[in-house]
Amino acid sequence: MPQARLKLVVTGDDFGYCPRRNQGIVDCFLAGGVSSVSLLVNACAAQEAADLAKRHSIPIGLHANLSEGVPVSPSLQRASTLVTPQGFFHGKTGFRQQLEKRQLSMKQVEVELRAQVQRFRELTGHLPQHMDGHQHVHVLPEVRDVFAQVLSDLKIPYTRVPVEPGLHSCSWLPAHLRRFYAQVEKDALESIPVFSRFGIRWPDVYLGLTTMGQNMSVSNLQRALRHALATAPSTSDEAVVTAELMVHPGYPSCPTEGGCGEGPDDFSRSEERQHELRVLTEPGLFHLYKQQRVQLCAFRDLSGTSCVLEANQ
Repeated sequence: MPQARLKLVVTGDDFGYCPRRNQGIVDCFLAGGVSSVSLLVNACAAQEAADLAKRHSIPIGLHANLSEGVPVSPSLQRASTLVTPQGFFHGKTGFRQQLEKRQLSMKQVEVELRAQVQRFRELTGHLPQHMDGHQHVHVLPEVRDVFAQVLSDLKIPYTRVPVEPGLHSCSWLPAHLRRFYAQVEKDALESIPVFSRFGIRWPDVYLGLTTMGQNMSVSNLQRALRHALATAPSTSDEAVVTAELMVHPGYPSCPTEGGCGEGPDDFSRSEERQHELRVLTEPGLFHLYKQQRVQLCAFRDLSGTSCVLEANQ
């Protein structure tokens, strides 16, 4: 078999969100469509998800959540800066607004991140090999410093840096998403020296913002892979690029089942999750992987391969 040009971790996010999400992600893994999962430990079906990962030997990491549902730490579930008067996290937008107003305690962020790692350990029996942030909260100002410290202290080696090549040429993305993704990219770029200082690693390339939901197709994935492969040094035919593709496969959530304490969101109940599942298991995509010498793998398989450890993106 020819040597791989691209080692690709295909990570199914939001594992544990609901039973139908869990089943869709497992079906996708068994069909060869994902190679890793990221667990929401405060989600309603987290225990089931952890059991499924054990049963099927699915590589699993932690999807740290500071924006949706209820904190894991009991001390933060009432009267903390991380939650509303109703006891729920502030939400994707609300968390960012509270952060901008300097209304969030970074000590409480640290307590919650450590509590989620401990919960992950209780569910799975081991520490996560990788840890990222639900809705990209881990790259936000101030949060990234606390996040990096926790990963360093607990020797969690890998994270995600959502800077996607080719993002700004995607004219089909609606304006509100382009604005949000541009801010995510800015935050991620500013996180690189922080993560580097703590010795945290991440793949050479991140993919997934431009191929999410209805925007996922074999042709769009081919475009994304082309951008990833273009990052290889032109001076070496033997260079192996490492990349992570963030995906969200699953079956649509039942209206009253799922989420992290507040019920399932609109994206979870939509057909877009199942659309991703179908695309990720299409024979045409597997043919593309073979043609482009793309090898699906887990984060643990990246050891010894060219993974970013410096601010060189």
